[in-house]
Amino acid sequence: MCQIHQIMFGKKKTKPTIDQEQLALIKYAEKRIKQKKRVYVHFVIFLIGAVFLILANTVLGIGKEVTIAGLNWFVIAIIVWLAFFIYHFISVFITHKFMGKDWVDQQRENLVAKQQERIEKIKQQLLKEDTEIAKSQVFNDTVDKGLLTQKKKTELTIIVAAGEDNAIGKDNDLIWHLSDDLKRFKSLTNGHHIIMGRKTFESFPKPLPNRTHIVITRQDNFKVPDGVIVVNNMDDALDAARKDKQPFIIGGGEIYKQVMSFVDRIEITRVHHSFPDADTYFPEIDLSVWKETSRKEHVKDEKHSFPFTFLTYERNV
Repeated sequence: MCQIHQIMFGKKKTKPTIDQEQLALIKYAEKRIKQKKRVYVHFVIFLIGAVFLILANTVLGIGKEVTIAGLNWFVIAIIVWLAFFIYHFISVFITHKFMGKDWVDQQRENLVAKQQERIEKIKQQLLKEDTEIAKSQVFNDTVDKGLLTQKKKTELTIIVAAGEDNAIGKDNDLIWHLSDDLKRFKSLTNGHHIIMGRKTFESFPKPLPNRTHIVITRQDNFKVPDGVIVVNNMDDALDAARKDKQPFIIGGGEIYKQVMSFVDRIEITRVHHSFPDADTYFPEIDLSVWKETSRKEHVKDEKHSFPFTFLTYERNV
């Protein structure tokens, strides 16, 4: 969750891109329509076939004396055919709900997340080794070169306000209003690119002034004002901010989790209070990875309901 400001943002045109995800959804929809048509055709053929079997036995007398387990042969045939139809129906309309495209996408995302975590660990190890090793084929095969280039040219920074229990928000909004914290957010991010998730952007009454907004969403045709950049993943967001020497990650919770392994700095306002009703949290800061480089305490007063501390953390080299 990020701090909210309410002034219009300057216009900046963005180039339209072909939405490959939308194309995939159209192809998937066409596939589902064909599957449903096959079920309908199967049902019609089953009804006609069942009537034919009944007439063949009762009117034409075909196999009239043949019985299986006390049942006429045509009854057994209809039951077996019905079982095949029910299986066809379940596989298209019921099993699909549990193991359809959404389920497959979720499994794929889980695998990608695990692979990304593994890549980040390998990257950290390689960055500590000789520069020539970093240029080797192993390095090129395991590290996202675009992301690495982005980090070398910029200082990627998280900015966040979090309670003692790491609470950062509830119902897509802040749990507190700390004017000095908002002023600090404005001062630090002014003139920079700010990267956020869709829900964080939707919490703004309007885009913040003098900042370039980059919104990460998987929604198709997500509508934004002119000047706001929409991307589908973090790599594209970092690429869009590549000319900024210090882009900021401003939320929400899931976005923070994605970038904790490779950001360079954390600017955190630690609110000295716990918020058990919160529904969004900031990841735990591992002090073996991060070192505190700046601290400024702020007491509770008539404008601030809670005491808080401005903290800066930088990644250990």
